[in-house]
Amino acid sequence: MEIEMRIKGLVIDPISKMPIVVLEEIAGDRMLPIWIGVFEANAISLKMENIPTPRPLTHDLIKNVLQKLDAYIEKIVISDVLDNTFYAYIYCHCNKGKIIKIDSRPSDAIALSLRMEAPIYVEEKIVEKAHSLKFDEKLEDSEKLKNWLENLRPEDFGKYKM
Repeated sequence: MEIEMRIKGLVIDPISKMPIVVLEEIAGDRMLPIWIGVFEANAISLKMENIPTPRPLTHDLIKNVLQKLDAYIEKIVISDVLDNTFYAYIYCHCNKGKIIKIDSRPSDAIALSLRMEAPIYVEEKIVEKAHSLKFDEKLEDSEKLKNWLENLRPEDFGKYKM
């Protein structure tokens, strides 16, 4: 079963200093944090803040190509998590209604979904599994990070600064 989610915000992991995109359930109260790269966080942030760029970035280019081909993104689905790595698919409508399922990193799929105004879904099993994810053992205090994420408040999701 797929759960529709939206971006609650971008935050910085206080321990690893890596960006986290936090998704929240539209029809509920569950959240899903996904650690992403700096470049992908920047692509998401630029679109969330409606900041124009002088030239198309990679996700803008993909959007432009899809539009020129008369294709659109039906949805993205975060479909799996293996060894603390999330997996996603982009469902693309093209060729007179044919749906193509494209493997993607969640961060790229999210950045593209923002540009194409496509909904974000997460498989129920992923949301359930995320509560039991083991954080990276290299982190100084993974329990501290887990508690921090569980206690995030709306005001913690201010504008993302790069």
